[in-house]
Amino acid sequence: MIQRVQTIFLFLAAGVFGGFFGLPFASSDVAAPEFFSDKVFNIMDHTALIGLSGLGILLALITIFLFKNRKLQIKFGYLIICIAIILPAAAYFLFKNQSVSTNSSVPISIQPGVFLPLVAIILAAIANYYIKKDDKLVKSMDRLR
Repeated sequence: MIQRVQTIFLFLAAGVFGGFFGLPFASSDVAAPEFFSDKVFNIMDHTALIGLSGLGILLALITIFLFKNRKLQIKFGYLIICIAIILPAAAYFLFKNQSVSTNSSVPISIQPGVFLPLVAIILAAIANYYIKKDDKLVKSMDRLR
């Protein structure tokens, strides 16, 4: 059913992916070419990061409406976790690749956006736990019939 506990966690996971649009990964006091031209490194600095964040939002919302197919819902939950792992890895790779190519040593301070993928992973894992719990409940009810 759509009004289950996992719906709340999946909706919160979608909100966390949406939070990437507002919270930066890092900031600097000095403007530098590419990522720190506006003194902030966030997902808006690269198209791939925007796409991954948008995909995370979309998958979390689609997963909410797959309540009739719990096995697919669990697979989508794992896919959300994978995207939450790939997003910061891609951001780190893009940032390091750019900083090596420009040889810039800009002082960087970490911002709250760095911790959002961890929150998304935790929320998706909790949602998967409750989906599995529902699946067990339905299977036990089928045995009683």
